Amino acid sequence: MTMRTVMVYKRFERIWHWCQMALIMTLLVSGFAVRGIHHLVDFRSAVSVHTLAALCLMVLWLFATFWLFTTGDWRHYLPKREGLLQVARYYAWGIFRGEEHPYNKLFWRKHNPLQALAYMLLKVVLFPAIWITGIPYLLYNVWREQAPGWLEPVVWIHVGAAYAILAFVIVHVYLLTTGHSFVAHVKPMVTGYDEVDLTPAEEAYLQESRIVPMK
Repeated sequence: MTMRTVMVYKRFERIWHWCQMALIMTLLVSGFAVRGIHHLVDFRSAVSVHTLAALCLMVLWLFATFWLFTTGDWRHYLPKREGLLQVARYYAWGIFRGEEHPYNKLFWRKHNPLQALAYMLLKVVLFPAIWITGIPYLLYNVWREQAPGWLEPVVWIHVGAAYAILAFVIVHVYLLTTGHSFVAHVKPMVTGYDEVDLTPAEEAYLQESRIVPMK
């Protein structure tokens, strides 16, 4: 295996990542205002901002889902059992003892098993829970007379999913501060380039095909 610097994160992927981050943070801040947790903005403005950000995020996710399946990059998010326990042990114990990370990033597998599992749960459980409850919550005036008792469970599931996403964001940012420097972790999602392990055959194929830039 050879360590090479390769364009791992494509331009759309980077734009999608940062736009998604900005919209999720906007939704969290405005959602907390709607719940009365803070009073940085008034209730009416918080609802308007929350609704607009939610619609923008929905459009972004539709584009991102289309992109993932047309490019085949959805495969990076499929969790595998191989190496999962080793990575989990590293984050729970080894990282505090200065051990080396047990997973080396690969061009064809840029997420370690624990990352892939976390992203998969985020995309197939938490995000759908937000939308399945958020849309009825938004349209409550349309169906409140038909099912008035459903509002409370809808709200609690929506808020619970939001807190779970907030927990994911906190853990995600915390892990950026471990191992290499914070800048080193964030830089690949800015430039697109990251260091990955390549077999001689993979290196030769990428050099010959030029499907992605290499340094």
